[in-house]
Amino acid sequence: MKLTVWTYEGPPHVGAMRVATGMRGLHYVLHAPQGDTYADLLFTMIERRNHRPPVTYTTFQARDLGEDTANLFRTACQSAYDRHKPQAMIVGSSCTAELIQDDPGGMSETMGLPVPIIPLELPSYQRKENFGTDETFFRIVKALARPMERSAHISANLIGPTGLGFRHRDDITEVTALLEEMGISVNVVAPMGATPQDITRMGAAHFNVLMYPEHAEAAARWLERNLGQPYTKVVPIGIGATRDFIAEVAGMAGVVPKADDSRLRMPWYSKSVDSTYLTGKRVFLFGDATHVRAMARVARDEMGFEVVGLGCYNREFARDIRKLARDYGVEALITDDYLEVEKTIEDLAPEMILGTQMERHIGKRLGIPCAVISSPVHVQDFPARYSPQMGWEGANVLFDTLVHPLVMGLEEHLLHMFREDFEFHDEAGASHHGGAVRLRAVESTPAPAEAQPATAASDAIVWLSDAERELKKIPFFVRGKARRNTEKFALEKGVQKISVETLYEAKAHYAR
Repeated sequence: MKLTVWTYEGPPHVGAMRVATGMRGLHYVLHAPQGDTYADLLFTMIERRNHRPPVTYTTFQARDLGEDTANLFRTACQSAYDRHKPQAMIVGSSCTAELIQDDPGGMSETMGLPVPIIPLELPSYQRKENFGTDETFFRIVKALARPMERSAHISANLIGPTGLGFRHRDDITEVTALLEEMGISVNVVAPMGATPQDITRMGAAHFNVLMYPEHAEAAARWLERNLGQPYTKVVPIGIGATRDFIAEVAGMAGVVPKADDSRLRMPWYSKSVDSTYLTGKRVFLFGDATHVRAMARVARDEMGFEVVGLGCYNREFARDIRKLARDYGVEALITDDYLEVEKTIEDLAPEMILGTQMERHIGKRLGIPCAVISSPVHVQDFPARYSPQMGWEGANVLFDTLVHPLVMGLEEHLLHMFREDFEFHDEAGASHHGGAVRLRAVESTPAPAEAQPATAASDAIVWLSDAERELKKIPFFVRGKARRNTEKFALEKGVQKISVETLYEAKAHYAR
């Protein structure tokens, strides 16, 4: 493990907490030192939940290490059962408590509690959050799900959505509607919204819809092997994938596929002249493997963008993403180091980033618009409104998600282009629409100095005022690259003052 300012994934016990928080009637007893309770904020603040996660911490302190920490765990476990009366409990250690090797699973088994106790072994120093969700849900399903007679009506389980999931709540609604349109009912949705009692009923479904492979693929494979339930391989994010998902489900269920895509807003726009502004935009994608894979298809095949790079942070899917990258003719970036991601984006100089909240911050630093398509995300990506990623309405949301940064970026570019105008220059006031704003004439603004200090490669380089003004006319999404190339050209030619002529000579040089 290493200390870092940002992290794409937390430790695996946070993944276990996401499963527990998504479910009802399940309690998580976490053997953890004082200070490891920070995860509460992820749900109450970021996801804006109105209740705490169903987690009891032992919260031992440094002075307890010389005494009986095992007894502290037993006391916490008994107290959690007495207070909450859950249908089942999961027990495990945080990354710090793992070091003292108290074995919560073994201790809880000897307590004789009247509910199933499911031990978790999550190697905190080798694996991370998404592994934690996948392994925890798998352990719960393995412990509770049993073979049973199939439901009389064709039904499916929706598996994968968790607490703190990126648009999981709304995706459930959208996928349920897709199934019901074909006459398929939903048997159990899990983990989100399910109780341990519901998990025991999963065997009644005819098949499983694997919504998020990061969180439920291990459980899906176990259910296929042990309960004879096949699972879907297509994640319905985007128009093409939604159609493929409907065809896949219809084949599994033996029903007629139905695709009511009348709600789609993108087809009419793609036929308009305005859509040509989007064609060929260079985009870079980074996030969890499921959303990167789906959004690469949306970006290239549905929006007409050029994918210049892609990658993921969850190494469990590295092989899949490398294969995907080869299909797109790019090199995959598999890393959980945001500085490496930033360096790659800077080198590729895309016109838009599709990523996580980390890439949003990187985009702000580099002056590149970013659309958030994947966890980790912050509070603004848990909207109160209905905003799915999957299905037909999800396709509409994605259309907005991809178009808006570019359109607003164009507006920003126009404001920069006309910043010398009497209505838009920096000293004109808050807005030319405001009645109280007193506009100044351009003549009253003093002429800029002959030369301005440079902001980049070498202190020996300065930009003349006319060159600086010309540089601002270059679109914001390539301006940084133009500045760097010009300064590099000037250094190679021994030019200390960059003029308009130098700027265009550099452009001609790098265009060859």
